[in-house]
Amino acid sequence: MQYVFSDKIANLRPSAIREILKAPSDANTISFAAGNPSPESFPVRDLARLAADLFAQESTTALQYGVTEGYEPLRRAVAERQRKVFGIGRSGAAGDTFRDETVIVSGGQQAIELACKVFCNEGDTVICEEPTFVGALNAFRSCGARPVGVPLRDDGPDIEALERLLRCEPRVRLIYLIPTFQNPTGLTTSYEKRMRIYELAKQYGVMILEDNPYGELRFSGGDVPTIKSMDTEGLVIYTSSFSKILSAGMRVGFVIAPEAVASKMVVAKQSEDVHTNLFFQMLCYRYMTECDLDAHIASIRALYRHKCGLMLDALDAAMPSCVTFTRPAGGLFIWVTLPEYVDMPAFLKATVAAGLRVVPGATFGCDPDAPSRCFRLNYSTPSDGQIRDGIRRLGTVVRAAVGDDTEGDRS
Repeated sequence: MQYVFSDKIANLRPSAIREILKAPSDANTISFAAGNPSPESFPVRDLARLAADLFAQESTTALQYGVTEGYEPLRRAVAERQRKVFGIGRSGAAGDTFRDETVIVSGGQQAIELACKVFCNEGDTVICEEPTFVGALNAFRSCGARPVGVPLRDDGPDIEALERLLRCEPRVRLIYLIPTFQNPTGLTTSYEKRMRIYELAKQYGVMILEDNPYGELRFSGGDVPTIKSMDTEGLVIYTSSFSKILSAGMRVGFVIAPEAVASKMVVAKQSEDVHTNLFFQMLCYRYMTECDLDAHIASIRALYRHKCGLMLDALDAAMPSCVTFTRPAGGLFIWVTLPEYVDMPAFLKATVAAGLRVVPGATFGCDPDAPSRCFRLNYSTPSDGQIRDGIRRLGTVVRAAVGDDTEGDRS
């Protein structure tokens, strides 16, 4: 049978990260490619106890259909926590020009796709950080939208480039951002740039999709206010999830958006999965109200502070001075940049031969065929021993690629 696929699907490429994770490996392989939370961060005993109680006490509700908007007690609990922690949410009270609503979705990935469905027609433009989350890029492409990148600087997107795109690009409908511990770079956008981005969105009448999956994972420095907390005009769709703080496999996320936007996202969701898994929604609610979520998150922060510090120390010791890398204050990722003259295909083959898995930088580009001399490392998933051994191996591969046979600390 000769299959003829739709243009939207035919033009999509499989996630390079998923393909890397499926690649054959053995006990000697060390993967820095995953974007997974550490298994050590899962509150297994508490979740097991709460799940057993759910089956014993509320099985009929938990196993039944639910409403598309989500389990109402969880919606209220999420809205209250986001208001408390991040200053998010307009109630429609005196002085507010709009009211925010909370919708439970099947992970942050669905939130991105729903936002694009609601605002983008075929051929519309979505402005993204360059590089950016590959799942978002595929979501935009699957909706027929065209992602266009704004270069990232150490303190966030290049504002001049962003304004130029808003002024010159036709049919810009969304600005997609991960302002805090960005995937894949680990960078955080400054407060000043967040304010300027919001001002530009207001000036040009473009919605912002603020993706904040790592916001609770800061282990160094002070929080930077979310763009959503600045939203006085109903221009920001905010999304996050429980994936990085409870369980990625439960696929429970949420959107906080102006009521008119949220209602359209609910209609779009009804044609996708009717509602998010109700059992897991109820489990998340039970954990939020019966366990100490703040203490649990504090333990995750301590774990990632250790793992990130361990990887940065190893990189400092293993990498030649011509190689640069980010030093995140939270999240899951470090972004490594090699000199321009490095043969990236040969380098990536050498990492595989050394029993390593990293994610090539081109994976995260708006143009997947554009060359990149960067790659992403994840420190949350590998063990301490794997971090030490893996970065030592990586240093050997990098030094061969850049023509530096010296050893020892960068300093």
